[in-house]
Amino acid sequence: MKIAIAADHAGLPLKPEIVEFVRSLGHEPVDLGAHEYDADDDYPDFAALVAKAVQDGAADRGILGCGSGVGASVAANKFRGIRAAVCHDTYSAAQGVEHDDMNILCFGARIIGPETAKSLVEAFLGAEFGTHPRFQRRLDKILAIEAENSAAPVK
Repeated sequence: MKIAIAADHAGLPLKPEIVEFVRSLGHEPVDLGAHEYDADDDYPDFAALVAKAVQDGAADRGILGCGSGVGASVAANKFRGIRAAVCHDTYSAAQGVEHDDMNILCFGARIIGPETAKSLVEAFLGAEFGTHPRFQRRLDKILAIEAENSAAPVK
């Protein structure tokens, strides 16, 4: 699989290890930045790069790192067809794909270390969307909510 990977300044310390780990698993990492430390960079910019790559089919899945993972997840989920989640345990990283067709893994580099991050990535990339009809039924409901509300005005 082709995996888009990005991180802001807070996630940058873990990103090179994640890029190499993804490669070691036999996948093709696409490093979208940051490529150098900039304390003033912003996670939404990197979340947008990864989300667009997944949305456009340039990548099969994505991985985002920031301080907590929360901001990157919130920003990525603004893109139609993106299902990004913060995961700091392997159960969620795998089940998010198996049950919810999660396509972007987000993590907080200020919360977890490199070995946990690698475990999350391995669980995320090793999982596949389940074939049980209830998983598809639930995903269809999520997609309907997205379609219904994507043009709704924000108050």
